[in-house]
Amino acid sequence: MTHLRLENRTALVTGAASGIGRALSVALAQRGCHLALADRDAEGLAETERLVATNRVRISRHTLDVADRGAVAGLPEQVRAAHGGLDLLVNNAGVAVGGSFADVSEADFAWLFEINFWGVVRMTRAFLPLLRESAEARIVNLSSLYGLIAPPGQTAYAASKFAVRGFSQALRHELAGTSVGVTVVHPGGVATSIADSARVPAHLGPEEAARGRAAANRLLKLPPERAAAIILAGVERRRGRVLVGSDARLIALIERLAPVSYWAVIRRLIPRDRPTP
Repeated sequence: MTHLRLENRTALVTGAASGIGRALSVALAQRGCHLALADRDAEGLAETERLVATNRVRISRHTLDVADRGAVAGLPEQVRAAHGGLDLLVNNAGVAVGGSFADVSEADFAWLFEINFWGVVRMTRAFLPLLRESAEARIVNLSSLYGLIAPPGQTAYAASKFAVRGFSQALRHELAGTSVGVTVVHPGGVATSIADSARVPAHLGPEEAARGRAAANRLLKLPPERAAAIILAGVERRRGRVLVGSDARLIALIERLAPVSYWAVIRRLIPRDRPTP
């Protein structure tokens, strides 16, 4: 089967102002793919547009919070007006909340789900009619390494990313035989700012919160540009699942071999001077 060609297609990328979203936008533009860039960070979004504009592709910029139901519902017509249609929806926007279940407030848990899970569902529901108009379209949903395993201290984040994984798999089965495919992506430790912007329990002092963020950042090593290249290679091959990074591939294997006791194995692989996630 020939690869899915991205040249002269149109992609919408959420979370495009930084990190993996920005790297994906740059890589798509380099392939000649037109772009609808979405993020709530208007300044970062403008910088991404500047980076991709040199590729002579058509670009539209949309300041958007995926937790805003009304804004998401109104976006398809804006994209249609700017581009005429859509071939690739990349649901990349995401946030993090650190801390045990007992320490994370219900408000923070709900805030995270509104973005990480319901944002994916809303965007997919809003754009599926437009994607169906394409001869071949694809939905790309960013889950996580923590959509494969669920470490302590990640109840909220892991729950949302497992939900994205389940939603994506069921949707792929429902859309089988149609013009719309689904890819779910599980990045490992990618060097983004997600740990720095994560919410932490209110009772933690500044020093303890800083130590937690520093520990998380030490796990984030893969350059976003490399992650984007791996993701788009999987999209071009129409893969249903893409594992990003050697850590994701190794941990996916461990989880497959020890689906209940994997954490006992993984703990032994973490250097002793590196706190567990």
